[in-house]
Amino acid sequence: MTTIQVAERTITAEEIIPLLSDYRMLAKLRRELLIDRAIESINCTSAEQEQVIQQFYRQNGLAKDSDDDYCFKKHHMTSEQMKALAIRQFKIEKFKQLTWGDKLGAYFIRRKKQLDRVVFSLIRTQKLDLAQELYFRLQAKEQSFADLAQKYSQGPESLIGGFVGPIELGNLPSALAEVLSTSQPNRVCPISVGEWQMIVRLEKLIPAQLDRLMKQKLLDELFELWLSKQLNQAFYR
Repeated sequence: MTTIQVAERTITAEEIIPLLSDYRMLAKLRRELLIDRAIESINCTSAEQEQVIQQFYRQNGLAKDSDDDYCFKKHHMTSEQMKALAIRQFKIEKFKQLTWGDKLGAYFIRRKKQLDRVVFSLIRTQKLDLAQELYFRLQAKEQSFADLAQKYSQGPESLIGGFVGPIELGNLPSALAEVLSTSQPNRVCPISVGEWQMIVRLEKLIPAQLDRLMKQKLLDELFELWLSKQLNQAFYR
């Protein structure tokens, strides 16, 4: 019977699935099995294998001729397991590119408004009368935005004079994102977001660009959306 020794406990094969479920690792196993099924038809040439293995070893601070004992001590894997892991990751990236590579342009256009980044100044309080007073002070230029944010803002931005960003518009509350995406730099705007009364000032809008890093981000995003759908379908079958 196959067993695993963990400290002073011996775990049998029959205990593995209940333990994976108890420690919320069964979903991770389902995910990896679905990925394996998706990439099983992806080819990896000998030259590609050699390249990705060398790159993997460099990234993990390993010599090409590292023995199994050293690999296991450092990463709890044999050298063969590490090579298989490197090739698997390469196949995943190749799968992403083959599946969505020619769709990135259209997807980027749909997502661009959420991907644009902003730098802005923020004061937030739960007191409406205080927010109104601070807004009028700013309009009258009685005090600087940074001074008022340090003194009155109730979020961590108060530590740096209300300064926030760069941050993607898609990561902000929709009402705040809408104000910032349509505002002009240096314009002070009052806004209510949930329980908060906010005063914001756009400092800079940074348009998203479909460069190498953005392409990888979108490929990863499309892959995760696809994988989530596959997992849901598998769960409800």
